[in-house]
Amino acid sequence: MTESTDTATYPTFERLLEREGGLAGTSWGLFPEPDRGTPSFIAQDAILRAKNCIRSGAVFGLDYPADAFDPGMSIRRTAPRHTIYSSHPAHRDDYVDGYYLQGSTQIDGLRHRRADDVGFYNGTPDARITEGTPDLGIQEWAEKPIVSRGVLVDLHGYRAGQGNPVDHANGEPLSLALIQEAMEAQSLSIRPGDVLMLHTGWCEWFLALSLEKKQRARDGRRASGVAQSQEFVAWAWDHQLALVAADNFAFECLPPVPDSPFLHSAPNDRGMMHQQLLAKLGMPLGELWRLGPLSRHMQTTGNWDAFLSIKPLNITGGTGSPANATAVV
Repeated sequence: MTESTDTATYPTFERLLEREGGLAGTSWGLFPEPDRGTPSFIAQDAILRAKNCIRSGAVFGLDYPADAFDPGMSIRRTAPRHTIYSSHPAHRDDYVDGYYLQGSTQIDGLRHRRADDVGFYNGTPDARITEGTPDLGIQEWAEKPIVSRGVLVDLHGYRAGQGNPVDHANGEPLSLALIQEAMEAQSLSIRPGDVLMLHTGWCEWFLALSLEKKQRARDGRRASGVAQSQEFVAWAWDHQLALVAADNFAFECLPPVPDSPFLHSAPNDRGMMHQQLLAKLGMPLGELWRLGPLSRHMQTTGNWDAFLSIKPLNITGGTGSPANATAVV
């Protein structure tokens, strides 16, 4: 379901596919702030209405600790090393080494993925995607944070209630139809500019594994997540979602479904949707979000939306960042 609002008019996804040449299927050039992407869907009135989601004043931090996923699914992203030092007995200072900005709860920036067929978002030259350049950098959402209504779809609770829990061990693909079914069960509707949060239960499942089983899951390269489909991409765009996030490793399932429609357009990503969402639509992705406590609270109230603030680290040219996401309900 979608509720109407007085926002700027943007073409449907079907119309995006009709754009000429390399613009086909992209939002390039459509937003007034070119590097901001789909957070541009958040109109001022949407921010003001989001305060109506605050009913009890309960606050939830949606970030896991920086070292929570060590080991995690990523082979390269290890935990940061935190050092505290003192210059004299009354002083303490500290620094962090080896901090992978997407090693724990994160938001993917628009320079995180390049579309194999057309390049970086808005046609940004490859040479501009380097240290110190601002183009498509994460600082865009730090200097003007993403603040909106967040809606939580409890896929974990919906499937558990059916006696058919999500199969995290085998990396179950979660279809758009399942998302829509869960939303219907929650009587949850979407407004333009919303942030979609999918609670799959994957993070809590993974973090509860033994060290050996975590390593086995990483080596198997299987993780549950949204199934790759053109329908999901179209649905997310047509509902004017500002950001899509989930409590799993890559937002989408790993490995990609065998019939992914992006096998040929995204060969370097083996058919994942990252290129479609980030590089073509300008839609940021949230991954490894801590949604369990928020979901359980919402289950007790029956209200599935929250006032949501997302403020990445202000790092010029960052490809991603800890989400620094806070929900107030």
